[in-house]
Amino acid sequence: MSRAPYDLLIVGAGPVGLYAAYYAGFRGFSIGILDSLEEAGGQVTALYPEKTIFDVAGLPSIKGKDLVANLRTQLEPFTPSWHLSQRAEQLSAEGDLVTIATHEGLELSARAVVITGGIGTFAPRPLPGGEAFEGKGLRYFVPRLDELAGLDVVIVGGGDSAFDWALALEPLASSVTLVHRRDAFRAHAHTVEQVRRTSATILTTTEVERILGDGHVEAIELRNNVTQELTTLPAGGIVAALGFVADLGPLTRWGLDLEKRRIVTDTTMATNVARVYAAGDIVTYPGKVPLISVGFGEAAIAVNNAATVIDPALKVFPGHSTEAETA
Repeated sequence: MSRAPYDLLIVGAGPVGLYAAYYAGFRGFSIGILDSLEEAGGQVTALYPEKTIFDVAGLPSIKGKDLVANLRTQLEPFTPSWHLSQRAEQLSAEGDLVTIATHEGLELSARAVVITGGIGTFAPRPLPGGEAFEGKGLRYFVPRLDELAGLDVVIVGGGDSAFDWALALEPLASSVTLVHRRDAFRAHAHTVEQVRRTSATILTTTEVERILGDGHVEAIELRNNVTQELTTLPAGGIVAALGFVADLGPLTRWGLDLEKRRIVTDTTMATNVARVYAAGDIVTYPGKVPLISVGFGEAAIAVNNAATVIDPALKVFPGHSTEAETA
């Protein structure tokens, strides 16, 4: 099954993809949006809807789910065509069209493509020895904070996600303990300091020895890897924030230049494949900073440079949105 060509096809419906689609609509293009997940929002919707995001310009703080909702509201007047639960499998180019084929046999063609697929497909790094308790008190992300309200919560990890969950859960949980195997953290120093000022307990050089419980998490045994001392803490819930394993999957066979599982682009966000652009965390170039705010800028650059490929009569600069509003 194939669809009539779009002006622009967005591969990846995370925040950066949604903003790219908005900008394509602002420029008057017909838009298709393709994503393997069943809902828009990418990792933010799937993993972190309740997390607070602080680095979006003009928004001192916003929950992930609210950011996605706002982006959809911004986009919807341009009536994009949604193709969710469709994994991109093959890319081919012929003449002035690029075609993406999905695992369900759908073929989507466009005059240009922008890939905003984040880190590709992703799976959480498992907590060793935790398999028997997955879904029984052990989780790898927290789609609903209230599920852990009133419980003794143990968070395992030392990165941004671990500290973000500690901040978010500390006002709701009976207690929060953050456990990290080293004495240094990968999280932002400011976030670490914020957690230190709460009632949360931070245990460093400490690892999970085993999880205790009869059909559900009831306690956790920890081992200090310096003194080898064992400590048992009550735990109604465990959040293993150990990061994710990313897999670019079929994208690695599309003929794109890749560097450390990222797509290489130039300053126009163009890839080495004609009519194919990329933006967001999936992209790399000298000086790249993997922030959501940077991804929004890359999305605008990608769409506006794709405009001249879609229609050679167009200019890269779209004009200001205020001018369009008053025109």
